[in-house]
Amino acid sequence: MPDDFHTQAEQDFYRAKTKTLASRIFRMLKPSLSELMPFDQAKQLIRPQSETYRGVTPVLLEKIAGSEGRYRDFNRFFFPKKEHLKARWAGIDELQYKDVILPPVILYEMGGVYFVRDGNHRVSVARAKGQEFIDAEVISLQSEIHLDPEMSIQDIKRAVIKYEKTRFYKETNYPNIVGTDDLNFSEPGRYDTIKEHVLVHKYFLNQNMSEEIPFHQALFSWHENVYQPICHAIEAENLLSLFSGRTVSDLYLFLVAHWDELKRKFGRFVEIEEAAESFKSQTKRDRIGFFDQVRKIFGCNPQKK
Repeated sequence: MPDDFHTQAEQDFYRAKTKTLASRIFRMLKPSLSELMPFDQAKQLIRPQSETYRGVTPVLLEKIAGSEGRYRDFNRFFFPKKEHLKARWAGIDELQYKDVILPPVILYEMGGVYFVRDGNHRVSVARAKGQEFIDAEVISLQSEIHLDPEMSIQDIKRAVIKYEKTRFYKETNYPNIVGTDDLNFSEPGRYDTIKEHVLVHKYFLNQNMSEEIPFHQALFSWHENVYQPICHAIEAENLLSLFSGRTVSDLYLFLVAHWDELKRKFGRFVEIEEAAESFKSQTKRDRIGFFDQVRKIFGCNPQKK
């Protein structure tokens, strides 16, 4: 009988592994269903403020969408992807045939989605056997951003950017103050940087005022006298064509950094048009240098197919 349990468990593993191969069709229809979400990457994007221990509770298996350390070993359905998982996987499955009660898995919960901290193989066996729930010790990480089990890391990034934009617009009344919705970024954390830029602008404006000006007035002045002129310089030099997937707002931050560098380097005021032209030239030089290095390493022209 023990040998029968072991044989049955190994057969269960290969059935689950076959399901991994079959589920690859979802990559064409829904790529986010092919890979587990890496917990550390998701956490870095969400930046939870606190964590709370919720104790042991049943968790819906379909809401477990990621793993802290084994996200490369299983697909999004937690079916095993690699042969070396067989011994551990089949061992857990065999214990279930013997009616051995296994300890709860340990999960992180963030935005309504769960990530495995400990117990990846137990989750995988449970999914393969068609269980609906699994007992888990749950540690909740506070997040105002709601996640979905079908999200990819890129989906989470977009959700974070959307949340940050909504929060910034609500706090500053941006569209109503400046009269347009023209602040869009491709990376998280940029709206906080913009707020810092406005506060610095406000500081310099206040130097010539008898009374401190309100934030909304500084915001309007920054938009009219700093942001828009720089955006016009970006468009004049067609800089966006050099940065696939980026936005004009992204380029604003890149160009401001380059502009500050030029002013420190030359020790004088630099016109924004000069900074934009310099930034364009430097970007092209950097790219040519990169392709030269690739050619030296591989002995080919990476721009030719």
